[in-house]
Amino acid sequence: MGDQVKLYLDKLDAELNKYPFMIRLQDQTKVPKAYLAIGGFLLILLSLSAGLGAQLVCNIVGFVYPAYASFKAIESTNKDDDTQWLTYWVVFAFFSLLEFFSDIILHWLPFYYLMKFVFLVYLMLPTLNGAAQLYQNVIRRFLLQNQADIDHGISKVRGAATSAASSAVQNANKTE
Repeated sequence: MGDQVKLYLDKLDAELNKYPFMIRLQDQTKVPKAYLAIGGFLLILLSLSAGLGAQLVCNIVGFVYPAYASFKAIESTNKDDDTQWLTYWVVFAFFSLLEFFSDIILHWLPFYYLMKFVFLVYLMLPTLNGAAQLYQNVIRRFLLQNQADIDHGISKVRGAATSAASSAVQNANKTE
């Protein structure tokens, strides 16, 4: 068992060598990188479990990292990462919409933010491909079945918004 743990710690340490920040942190604290990473991860789990700063952690995981990864995808010539992150954002938008309408109930669930954190990580990790799975099996089907109604609704809202903006501009011009 001890040898297995040492093997995992060595693998984690080798992976963390890719990040100069972790090397500097290890040098400054004299604590091995693997222990720092595990400690940070445990602090995040504790925060999520206790609800302290949990919304901030989920927003960082759900918005900040994917936004940066999307930027990197746009700047790369590889189209697969573009598809991965566009799919993530479509699924994230659906999740956010569902969360908005059910947050009164959801926020009373114990460990809600921990579950949300795990779900967001599931969506974005390429090895799990959660966003692609949810998109293909649920969201895509829903959108294809309701595409005409959605397009019609968007058209009506766009027309009403254009009309309201035109009226506002005309009224503003009359008062000058």
